[in-house]
Amino acid sequence: MASEAVQGEQGVDERLAGVGVLARLLQRPEVGALIGLVAVYVLFWIAADNWVSWDVTANWASVAANLGIVAVPVALLMIGGEFDLSAGVMIGSSGLLLGLLVTREDWNIWPAIAVVLLFGAAVGFLNGYTVMKTQLPSFIVTLGTFFVLRGANAGGTLAITGTVQVSDIDEASGYSSAHRVFASVFWSPHDFPITVLWWLGITVTATWILTRTRFGNWITSVGGDPVAARNVGVPVLRTKVVLFMLTSFTASLLGIMTAIQLASIQANQGVGQEFEFIIAAVVGGCLLTGGYGSVIGAALGATIMGMAEIGIPFAGWNSDWNYLFLGVILVLAVLLNTILRRRAEKARRR
Repeated sequence: MASEAVQGEQGVDERLAGVGVLARLLQRPEVGALIGLVAVYVLFWIAADNWVSWDVTANWASVAANLGIVAVPVALLMIGGEFDLSAGVMIGSSGLLLGLLVTREDWNIWPAIAVVLLFGAAVGFLNGYTVMKTQLPSFIVTLGTFFVLRGANAGGTLAITGTVQVSDIDEASGYSSAHRVFASVFWSPHDFPITVLWWLGITVTATWILTRTRFGNWITSVGGDPVAARNVGVPVLRTKVVLFMLTSFTASLLGIMTAIQLASIQANQGVGQEFEFIIAAVVGGCLLTGGYGSVIGAALGATIMGMAEIGIPFAGWNSDWNYLFLGVILVLAVLLNTILRRRAEKARRR
């Protein structure tokens, strides 16, 4: 009776208190990215003629897909508390390996694709295992991998081909069927690239993994507090190694798509994109400290960046402003996500 009287004086038990719709909405890490996406779309709707058309949409969706395919697993890795600065250069390494196998060794393109994907997974395993066993920051380990692969791309390609690129990939056996799978278009006459479907498929799969599976719970746990996660039985080493493998594997997939689409690949392909993947994930609500974020948010972040890359020249502005635009978006997104998260925490305490 006494406890009931106390509860009556203090109000409803906070454990039983309901959370309002607005509070639940603000708790979603991708809310900031969604607001930003609407704002950017309206901006270019006002500034650019014919912005609202399927042809223009196909253009920025192509850019967004090329970013989002890797930004999604990068978001998972960041939620798990780690970074991968070698994801960009892996695109070039994988494309070059594919090109060399089919042009120099006369492989059929399909077994070459399988070997390239295994190569990507192996590099990811090496990154993850090194980080976990040495306890070095993933920033340092993957930065080392970045320089190793970048040097190998340039020096190795020059030594083998005499140039810094591999061409004539379209002459490989099986190229036409691989092109249909990895580099074709759909919905004529707007011609959306098939990479958009790959991007959507990867996003849906990663969202399901993060929100509906035990492995998804492990990802959030090891990113938030790896010591506590290990104490309750979460396989921290295995979880983080798998996340690194997924990131490099997907970067290799994008390298394959790029090489098949262009029928050639350059040694510096993908260099610098690793920062764009991280920006997309951060804009989407991922914390740099790990343990919090959204795959859907990363996809929205990639969409914003795709809109910016196409919208700036489409509006008649100098394309050199693109990086300034991305920097402003990044800062504003972090500020907005921080404000929304704090408001959500206050709403939950009320």
